[in-house]
Amino acid sequence: MSELAPDVVARPPVPAPVVHPTRAPTYTLSQGVLACAGVFTIIGVLAIGSFNLGVLLLLGSFGSTAVMMFTFPELHFSQPRSVIGGHFICTAVGLAVLAVFGPAWWSLAVAAAVSVALMMLTRTMHPPAGSNPVIVFLVAPKWGFLLFPTLFGALTMVVVAVLYHRATRRAYPAYWY
Repeated sequence: MSELAPDVVARPPVPAPVVHPTRAPTYTLSQGVLACAGVFTIIGVLAIGSFNLGVLLLLGSFGSTAVMMFTFPELHFSQPRSVIGGHFICTAVGLAVLAVFGPAWWSLAVAAAVSVALMMLTRTMHPPAGSNPVIVFLVAPKWGFLLFPTLFGALTMVVVAVLYHRATRRAYPAYWY
């Protein structure tokens, strides 16, 4: 028979405390140069395509996507699944809510909230994509906006990021699905 009280024996183990950083991360010059060159490359490819093809390939949210993909390529938020899925879901939800309910403050709030919920459910959380419903409500585009610039632009960003990280011998992506 145990000498410990029954309630002590039945308790689950206490999880280790979560350690929070005490200050902002620091970066080396080479990390900064690689990140800046990557952002330049990815935005440059999308901008050249937009100007030369006459097809919009850029969203405002792609700027912060580029920052994440080249400064934190290991994070879940930066993986292809999250980049493509997050942008696609948030733009689709924005377009659908705008079409069904029209432009109102509450419908924009619904679109943003539903977008976050769907990204969480599908494991495609990508914070920059959370601004896509706002972009949709500001621009009021047609459904083609889901393909150009959203889907094609996100796919292009992933392709450029994979090629760039391989060329610079950095591991990306951490996973595909």
